[in-house]
Amino acid sequence: MLKLKVFFDYACPYCLRGHVYLLELLPQYPQVEIIWNPCEAHPRPDHYGLHSDLCARGMYFALEHGANLLEYHDRMYNAALINGADIEDSRVVSKLTDGLLDFDAFYAALSDEVYLDRLFENNRLAWETHHFPAVPSYCMNGKLLKSIENIGVSIQQLAAFIEQNI
Repeated sequence: MLKLKVFFDYACPYCLRGHVYLLELLPQYPQVEIIWNPCEAHPRPDHYGLHSDLCARGMYFALEHGANLLEYHDRMYNAALINGADIEDSRVVSKLTDGLLDFDAFYAALSDEVYLDRLFENNRLAWETHHFPAVPSYCMNGKLLKSIENIGVSIQQLAAFIEQNI
């Protein structure tokens, strides 16, 4: 199975568009496994827009507890970009998982800063190791597809990148 690492931020409209593109393309590539690497386009202490660190950390909780990740992604993107939810409030983010995950366990994980190390590692990989100028950006077989700030990546670019690496 080939692995496509996706670096993204739930508060990034270009990441949402990239997510839609990826879901459209995936049926053509059943041999490709997605490795989700949530990171922050503007890590703390940067004050540009909402911080999505709670959503990112929560993704690891969802993954480890067998939740449908695509449903989780949809809920977080909708909350951050469409519904204007306060995704910097752990109670709000926890309520977004209603029916998908146990509220109390999810809230406790966010409150205890579980998975913070994974978020920091993804931020380090995205910005220091790979030197991505923006997200969404991708890594497959050691090759990178870097997003262009305020533009993103087109569906054609993403498809060509996957084709070149399978």
